[in-house]
Amino acid sequence: MKLAVVGATGMVGEVMLRVLAERNFPFTELIPVASERSVGKKVDCGTKSFEVVGLETAVSLQPDIALFSAGGSTSLEWAPKFEAVGTVVIDNSSAWRMDPTKKLIIPEINAKTLGPSDKIIANPNCSTIQMLVALSPLQEKYGIERIVVSTYQSITGTGVKAVQQLENEYKSEKGEMAYPYPIHRNALPHCDVFMENGYTKEEMKLVNETRKILNDDSIGITATAIRIPVVGGHSESINVELKNDFELEEVRNLLSESAGLVVQDNPATNTYPMPIYAEGKNEVYVGRIRRDESQPRTLNLWVVADNLRKGAATNTIQIAEYLLEKGLI
Repeated sequence: MKLAVVGATGMVGEVMLRVLAERNFPFTELIPVASERSVGKKVDCGTKSFEVVGLETAVSLQPDIALFSAGGSTSLEWAPKFEAVGTVVIDNSSAWRMDPTKKLIIPEINAKTLGPSDKIIANPNCSTIQMLVALSPLQEKYGIERIVVSTYQSITGTGVKAVQQLENEYKSEKGEMAYPYPIHRNALPHCDVFMENGYTKEEMKLVNETRKILNDDSIGITATAIRIPVVGGHSESINVELKNDFELEEVRNLLSESAGLVVQDNPATNTYPMPIYAEGKNEVYVGRIRRDESQPRTLNLWVVADNLRKGAATNTIQIAEYLLEKGLI
């Protein structure tokens, strides 16, 4: 089992290497891949160190699986080159997500749609993943009419440059800006670039990816994405109108029994999900479960997850684990 990690020196790539070691992923050869300026550097996976190679070298080694987290343009250029030598690519960028010929996979929801012909597989956006891990069980039981979601997103979703900006601002030091404004003591209603309709790309990813993954274009979805000065993970306030009515206790039981979800919901003990506790964990946390008293069949949820783990690295690796388990590689 030859496994390549493309973007191994980046923020998500480093987390991928940690998660691979934690989950004892069964590779016999690990090929860390990065840009030319990083070639020759060493990266760690578990107790071993591995030397970084360039993309050309990695393709020539013909890995069985390549986990990509190196940006959309790199993926568009290089994923087909890996595919051509027999590699299955699982891509964490936005490059292939809305390609109608590619599957967009959250293992708990739709891994069963994967088959031997799927050689480039897309990993959804981090915000979409955690939202749908929480909402998919509700869709299956009650049906979903409409989703209103507001996200409160960690700066780690932007990358190292944003973490450095926040650290500089903590210390009142000048430095390179990842955002057009300070992020310390601030909230930016601006994740990714603005589009012609006034929404950001991040907001429209939540709309389009949700419909594709749940295989339902009729779901009404509207999103507002906010960047906040938090490192541990993304939080989401979700208002979901269901097609059929529900009992709150039934909803709590359903979510408690759903794969990948942890219910933290007890107002009496101030128990609810927070990114400070989600950081470094692979699960999605849900709490503040309550009926929307302003309209029928509608529920409010608060959903939190580590965006570098379940929102990126862990979900990618879970897809690879599923392929191995089903003999698709």
